[in-house]
Amino acid sequence: MKSFNIGKFEIRLPIIQGGMGVGVSLNGLAAAVANEGGVGVISAAGIGLLYPECEGTYLEKCVYGLREEIRKAREKSRGVIGVNIMVALSNFADMVRTAIEERVDVIFAGAGLPLDLPSFLPKGSRTNLVPIVSSSRAARLICEKWSAGWGYLPDAIVVEGPKAGGHLGFKREQIEDESYSLEHLVPEVVEVARSYASEKFIPIVAAGGISTGEDMARIMSLGASAVQMGSIFVPTEECDASMEFKKVFINAHAEDMRIIQSPVGMPGRALDGEFIRSVAEGKERPRLCSFHCIKTCDYTKSPYCIILALYNAAKGNMKKGYAFAGEKAWMADRIRSVKEVVEQLKADFLLSMAGAVPHV
Repeated sequence: MKSFNIGKFEIRLPIIQGGMGVGVSLNGLAAAVANEGGVGVISAAGIGLLYPECEGTYLEKCVYGLREEIRKAREKSRGVIGVNIMVALSNFADMVRTAIEERVDVIFAGAGLPLDLPSFLPKGSRTNLVPIVSSSRAARLICEKWSAGWGYLPDAIVVEGPKAGGHLGFKREQIEDESYSLEHLVPEVVEVARSYASEKFIPIVAAGGISTGEDMARIMSLGASAVQMGSIFVPTEECDASMEFKKVFINAHAEDMRIIQSPVGMPGRALDGEFIRSVAEGKERPRLCSFHCIKTCDYTKSPYCIILALYNAAKGNMKKGYAFAGEKAWMADRIRSVKEVVEQLKADFLLSMAGAVPHV
């Protein structure tokens, strides 16, 4: 596996750990992945729920929680630490400013187009900016806007395909359409990056349904410098979610994967369960909203409160929540350490590159 750079940071392991909220990827998982040479990522989504003792509003608790998680990750690792901040968050600007003030290494921004992200970056900042896109059109638009407005180009671009877990930047009919597969998207986004090669090298990170070393080798052969992986790190000792949440992945089967409609207004991939069936029966409609966490969410029309559902699940209450998960999340069969996961990925990657049959 070749290392690559995000700005001045050399990433020895070409793996970005995907940001998973609410409370699934925090300082514990992020630090563990960073210690293996990859990029560990803290999810900012719903982080205020994890700090109920903090005074102030929910949104103020989010700012406090993000500061705490970044600082805790720094105490555990000298590796590269990133945060994932959804553009759809109502406090997106405050969370970005907080991450930059805490000198986080990388901000990953998706679930919307982060067209003004460079505007938050003060001169001399160490923080790198990486948008998450689902098309070459979005990648080009971001590059054009950032370059024209701030003389800045992305330090990397994550292109996320329709096999990812969580919110998907695709219409329902596009999810199973091979024209929108990662195999088609990666070369297209690589070409966008190459068009700016005279100004800056922009590494491309492929994401969505990548779960083995063989997957890594295949996708990286298309021009990606690295991959982003989320679900594979859930059933690990260091993952910040509860053991009950991790067991949902271990006990899952391929037929448990579901495409659901999120209150955010996007389709998402999740593991089926009692709560999702209850939503389908109209039993989980919220009576009020104490959070106002998502710009596009109208609780009076929402079938359920997504932030509470994800929080409950991460804490182990699967009757009142569900797990977002990538297409191959059901392949997990036991709890491992992050180091074990990484070593297996490395071994299978090398076998695949040598033309051998990877471990199953």
